[in-house]
Order: sequence, then C-alpha cells, then structure tokens
Amino acid sequence: MDATAIILAAGEGTRMKSNHCKVSHKILGKPMVQWIVDATIKAGCSRVVVVIGSHADEMRALIDGAYANSATKVECVEQTERLGTGHAVKVALEACGIAQGPVVVLNGDLPLITADTVAKFAQTVATGELACTVMTMTPPDPFGYGRIKLGADGQIERIIEQKDCTPEQAATLLECNAGCYAFDGAQLAAHINEIGNDNAQSEYYLPDMLEILKGHGQAVSIFHCDDYRDGLGVNSRIQLAQLTAIARDRINEHWMAEGVTFIDPTQAWIGPDAVIGRDTVVWPQTHLIGHVTVGEECQLGPNSRLTDTTVGSGCTIDETIAIEAVIENGVDCGPRAYLRPGTHMLDGSKAGTHVEIKKSTIGEGSKVPHLSYIGDTTMGSGVNVGAGSITCNYDGVHKHKTVIGKDWRRRARGRRLRHHRAGSGRRTRPGPRPSGKYRGLGRRLPPPPARGRRGITFYQAQKELFPWGRLLFLSRPARPDEWSVRVR
Repeated sequence: MDATAIILAAGEGTRMKSNHCKVSHKILGKPMVQWIVDATIKAGCSRVVVVIGSHADEMRALIDGAYANSATKVECVEQTERLGTGHAVKVALEACGIAQGPVVVLNGDLPLITADTVAKFAQTVATGELACTVMTMTPPDPFGYGRIKLGADGQIERIIEQKDCTPEQAATLLECNAGCYAFDGAQLAAHINEIGNDNAQSEYYLPDMLEILKGHGQAVSIFHCDDYRDGLGVNSRIQLAQLTAIARDRINEHWMAEGVTFIDPTQAWIGPDAVIGRDTVVWPQTHLIGHVTVGEECQLGPNSRLTDTTVGSGCTIDETIAIEAVIENGVDCGPRAYLRPGTHMLDGSKAGTHVEIKKSTIGEGSKVPHLSYIGDTTMGSGVNVGAGSITCNYDGVHKHKTVIGKDWRRRARGRRLRHHRAGSGRRTRPGPRPSGKYRGLGRRLPPPPARGRRGITFYQAQKELFPWGRLLFLSRPARPDEWSVRVR
C-alpha cells in the first residue's frame, strides 16, 4: 500500500509529570511510539514520518536506534515551534515532500491501535471518493471525548467538544472522535495552508481541515473502530497502567488461543514481540521483554524475566533472569539463576540455584548446579562444576578466557583462576589451583619472612606472593609453619 503515516509525537505530556517525552514511556517493555510505528509498518505503509518536538534528541535516538535497519523508511521531522497539530502536519508535508496518496495522521499515544485498523483506515481515502475520514469509536464512558454529529447523508456535520455539549447531546451523541485522520494526500497538500490560528491558543488545529475541505466541495466521513480500545490514548500514569493491562490481556488471550497455558493470565506480562510455542506453561510473575522466542513444552516461571532471549523446547526456566541469552533444548535454569548477555546454554545443560553466568558457553549436558559464577568461559560437554566454583576472568586490568574440556569434574568449593585451561576427563579436589608461574605453589605456601612467623602483614603477603591483584587472601595458619591460601 503506497500510503504515508504521520505520527504526532511532539507533545511534552505534562500530565505524565516526567523528565522524558510522553510517547517514550513503555508498555510491556516497549515505548508507546514504537507500538504505533510497528502497526503502520505491518499495515503496509511505505513511509512513516514521526513528528518530534519535546525531548527531540531523546526521541530521535529512540526512533533511529529501533528502525535503522527497517525495510520501511522511518524518519523524524522536528517541529521546532509547537503551534498545534495542523502546524505539525504542515511541517511533515513540507519536510518530506508529501503531495499524493493516502496520508494517515495518528497520535503518538495510541499504543493499542492495530495494523488491521490502520490498513482499513488508509483504504477509506485510497479511491479518491473521500478527501478525509475521521476515526471514531464508542467507548463505554464517552466523557471527555469530542462527539461526532453526522448529517443525513452520513457525512460529518460537526465535532462537538465535551465542554460544548448540551446535556441532550452528551446523552445521545455516543460516536466519539479518536483524534486520527486519513486524508487524500493531494487534497491535504493543496489546502493545509488554509488552516488559521484565530483561537484562544493561537494554534493551528488539524480538525479545522474538515470544514476547509467541505468548503471546497470535498466529501468528509467517518471510520468507525469495531474495537474501541484501538482509539484509547495515554495522558497520565493512570491511563498508562490501564492500557498496559489491556495490552497484556490482548496478548495473553492470543497465546492461549494458540495453545499456551497461563496459570494466571493477569500475572504474566508478555511483550508484543515475544513468540511462545504450544504446550508451554506460563506461571505467574513471568515477564517476556523485547524479542523473546520460546519453544514448545516449556515451563516459564514463576518469577522469571527474559529479555531478548531465545529458549528452545522442553526447557524449565524457574526464577530466572536472562538477558540476551541463548538457551537450547532441554535446559534447566534456576531457581534464582542469572544469565547475563552472551550466555549460551547448549542442549541438556543446567544453571542451578544461585548461579550467575556471563558471556560463556555451557556444553551439552554440562551442569553448574549451585552457588557458582562462570564468566568468559567455554565449557565442553558433560562437565559437572561443584558448588562455590568461580572462573576469575578479571584480574583488575584485563579479562581472560577460561577453557574447560569435556567430562571435567570439580568437587565442592572448587575454583578456577584466570586464563586457565582444564583438560578433558580431569577431576580436581577442593581448593584453588593458581595459574601461570604460581601454579607450582599448590595449596601450601612458604612460611612468612624470618622477622616473625606472624610478623608479615596481610598486605605484604598478598603483594609479594600474588602481584596480579586481589584475587586471593591468606588465612590464619593451621600450624605455625604453614600458611593456607583461599580464593576471596
């Protein structure tokens, strides 16, 4: 569809009482304006123009970052002087050279509008029979919305604002203005300059285009939304929470219809870009944020948050936070596991209780059952890491890789120091194995200097024996002639 979408996102949104632009506030982890841009792209609009103003730098960075690689052109136009909606559309037309085809003007605070609604809305002016259509809805409580009064021919006679409605009009005129307009591009470009600012605010209002077009003999009508929720906007934190709940229910109902079980749909928060396979069970307090893909027959939650993460089939994700991680098939995570960016859990692996993994690959069937930190590590298959194990990848200056071969075993309280390599099939005893030139020291260190068995200070011993940093500390000796070393 060769249509242009103009999204009005220049307003400050003072009722939000925020340091950020209103339309940058998130619903289910996604900024409101991105919900609308995505809907216009899915509807087939060939060009999307976002008019920005308040917090322009923040908005430009948000749009450019999200749609830099989009096949549909998405661009920002700044309205330096915010002189009303009519002025905003004029700025967009002049900056982008829009002069023909359907032009859909949407408010940036309508996150629930669907691609199907946008496509049908744009189609109303595609034939040229209508110069403009106004999106309308019939909400359960119409108070606060402008009311549409139609003539006998079905065209719009006038829009009456709430404050100007008589009691009879408020009771009988239930068709409400959603604040969105579709124009024939040629007619809009030809007459946009006729909008005046003879009003209390000295602003240029886009609804004035209706009377202007009618004055030129053009037909103006309405487009009614079957689902009134498509036209609901956000002007306060209360409305933000209300629309978040509506979006949550819509998404959860969709996935239940696709074969996903929700233990309590009101306590699962699934983002619009998440995909869930059938026969997966979603437990309460589960959050899927961003581009999350989950396979079939998984158990998600309770108390889990996945962000931009891929999960295979047959996985259990229990009390787990995963960010930019890849979890293959049959993986167990949690409870209380933390998978940081770059984590790759191969088939049948496990990250157990109180385990943190960062930028590491855990091999097939390998287990990190509990109380461990694995960072910058490549782990082979069949590895079993004992409790309390740490790959100390950072020496205070540089980060180092740890490589662990397949079928390696580490008993409880085992440790890995930096840039260490453990061969395949190895089994180690509890305690540290210093790397590099200090490996020969083993678990026992030489006695302190001659000035006194206990005369050496902690700082001196650490500096002399372990110059690479504060990875280790000395404990009180079990016997007067021995010092033991443990990982801090």
